Amino acid sequence: MKSQPIIKAGMLLLIFAAISIFFVSLAQDLMKERIKYNEEQLLIERLNELVSDYDNNILQDKFSKEITLHGIKQTVNIYPAKHNNQTFAYLIEHAYPNGYSGTIRLLTGIDTHNQLLGVRVIAHKETPGLGDKVETKKSNWIKQFKGMSLTNPSKSQWKVKRDGGSFDAFTGATITPRAVVTATYQLLELFKKGSLQVK
Repeated sequence: MKSQPIIKAGMLLLIFAAISIFFVSLAQDLMKERIKYNEEQLLIERLNELVSDYDNNILQDKFSKEITLHGIKQTVNIYPAKHNNQTFAYLIEHAYPNGYSGTIRLLTGIDTHNQLLGVRVIAHKETPGLGDKVETKKSNWIKQFKGMSLTNPSKSQWKVKRDGGSFDAFTGATITPRAVVTATYQLLELFKKGSLQVK
């Protein structure tokens, strides 16, 4: 008879655990959808910072490529910007693995004349107060890429000033600016070869 209360308690505990697992799982699913939505909204915001005069559904027209870029195999998402059904620019989402605190996800806009529309950071883990100055809400540093190309500045100047190039670094943080400069130049080189413009 003494075993009946133990069995009841065990059953209640099992039911409670099952209900808890169900609600935790439900919350995770809801959070995943919310996170996905927030990431998409941030991407749209970054896309519109780089290009605004397109008339196509830029997210729907996205295509992806599996390539080796920045020394790693990765999936690169490419958003063609079109006007009257003519593509005039490509916005390329790519990952650079050698930031100070890990991978930096970038969105780089390049027009069909191999000129930069700009660069924006989508995600990073750089040090707050130092490396996070690559964000537009922290500084205007990253806006300087607009209008640049493989020849402007010259190849030898596509470096931070500490390495003999044209680009300023942040006070106390050189690795993060160096990473963005390197990633941008490497992407421009790959873009010029034409492999990123074709589905």
